[in-house]
Amino acid sequence: MTVRKAWLVGGAVLGAGLSFVMLLVVGVYVVAGNLANGVGGATKALAKGSVPAAYQALVQKWGNLCAAINPALLAAQLYQESGFNPKAQSPAAAQGIAQFIPGTWATHGIDGDGDGDRDVWDPNDAIPSAAKYDCTLASYVKDVPGDATKNMLASYNAGAYAVIKYGGVPPYKETQNYVKTITTLEESFAAPVTRVDPSKQAAGAIYYAQKKLGTPYLWGGDGTAQDGGRFDCSGLTKAAYESVGITLPRVANDQWNAGQHPARDELLPGDLVFFSDDLTNSRAIRHVGIYVGGGYMIDAPRTGAVIRFDPIDTPDYFGATRVTEDGAKALPTTV
Repeated sequence: MTVRKAWLVGGAVLGAGLSFVMLLVVGVYVVAGNLANGVGGATKALAKGSVPAAYQALVQKWGNLCAAINPALLAAQLYQESGFNPKAQSPAAAQGIAQFIPGTWATHGIDGDGDGDRDVWDPNDAIPSAAKYDCTLASYVKDVPGDATKNMLASYNAGAYAVIKYGGVPPYKETQNYVKTITTLEESFAAPVTRVDPSKQAAGAIYYAQKKLGTPYLWGGDGTAQDGGRFDCSGLTKAAYESVGITLPRVANDQWNAGQHPARDELLPGDLVFFSDDLTNSRAIRHVGIYVGGGYMIDAPRTGAVIRFDPIDTPDYFGATRVTEDGAKALPTTV
């Protein structure tokens, strides 16, 4: 519980086999590893489509309200709170896209769109209010040593008094986990400013998926004995990364947030590649595969088909995610 809730393509490719894929993985991995420098030092813009189009302008504008926040951080909080669902309501009575409880909303809710009311269910009010609330918390702890953003997030979770008392993020496991979760999720909403570090588990995930080539598709399939060893698209990618110790969410549009998003010309084998009929909204993603190089992925495409190699360069290509262990751990279990 957060403080907002409480405290304030074909057979030719298939024939190439494991050696081709592993050579691609190793070769591209080494090159990318030599080039990767990580992300930092620049203002964080939103990754393409990471915030639903209806809210992108709001998040971009209000995410720059003060120095302690940025659009990607604000997006991470909204995703963590509600999955961008403006009708979300928790058992603790937290309401709307930003999950304010009534008492906190009464104090910190603002009329973000200037229409004369403060409506917790209206994202045009709730998103500005979330940013304003973050900045208010940041002002409470502005004289505390350390990272201003982490101190603000700790205040959000544990209260400003605890941050002031301990001179920074307090030694509470829940608070420390919350700070790490949001700052990690932040990276999945930010457009990378340099090459993204390659995943160390990528080759193993591909190896798992390749062993499943030819397996019939099953909607909802997780590859269990009950499923006859069959998968759907996100069931396959989840199982592939579980084989190397990374637990992904079950559905494709949540798997999108398991790491940063390399550009098309920066793809590495092991990246998850996503497809959608709405290229402005990651919540509308409907298909995922595992990139293997050369413009191809392994995927479980549809009922009546088998797990196979398919091209990724189609009109519905949405983007890619470089899965990380921390990124996967940061994802909420329910949104």
